[in-house]
Amino acid sequence: MLESNVLVLNRSYLPIHVTSVRRAFSLIYQGTALAVNGRYETFDFDAWLRVEVNGDGDAVGTPSGSIRAPRVIVLRGYDRVPRRHVRYSRLNIFARDGFTCQYCGTRPHRSKLNLDHVVPRALGGRTTWENVVCSCIECNRRKGGRTPAQARLRLKRRPVKPTWTPMLTHIGTKIRHDEWRPFLHIAEPGRGVAAGG
Repeated sequence: MLESNVLVLNRSYLPIHVTSVRRAFSLIYQGTALAVNGRYETFDFDAWLRVEVNGDGDAVGTPSGSIRAPRVIVLRGYDRVPRRHVRYSRLNIFARDGFTCQYCGTRPHRSKLNLDHVVPRALGGRTTWENVVCSCIECNRRKGGRTPAQARLRLKRRPVKPTWTPMLTHIGTKIRHDEWRPFLHIAEPGRGVAAGG
C-alpha cells in the first residue's frame, strides 16, 4: 500500500507528477502538501488522520490505528507548471501516438508495436519526433524501406514533437483511482499543458 500511486497537483491543481503513498504522507506531514478528497476538500496531516477509513482496503495500518491512503495531494507552495524537455524515447513515442499504429489504427499489445521512420533512414530520414511513429509489426513489414506513399500506406496523423510529457497523459488512459479523473482531464494532449512526469 505504501508504494501505491498518488497523483501530485501543483497549487493551481494541475497534475505534475505521480508519487507513492509513503512520499505523499511525508509531504503532508511536513506541511508541504495537503491531501485532497473526492469532494475537493483539502486536509493537513492532523485533519487527514481524522478522515474515516472505508472498507475498500485503501488504508495504512499504524500502532494507533488505520489511516486512509491519500490518492491526490496538492503542493502548497508550487505554482509553476514545470517546463521540461520532452525526452525522446520509444515509450514516449508510443504514448504520444496512444499506443496505436499510425498506419492502420489498431492497438495491439505493446510487444507487437514498433517504431517506424516515416522517411526511412536509407532515404535520409532522421530519428526525430517529426519522423518516427508507432506502428504495428505488420504495417512496419509492409512499409519496409519505403515512404508511406511508396508502400500505399497513409498516416493517421502527422507526427509532431509534443509540448507535454507523454507518460503523464498516458497515466490518464490508465487511471489508477477515481479521485484522479477530474484532474487528469486538464492534462490531455493538445490543450497546451506542459506537465512534468
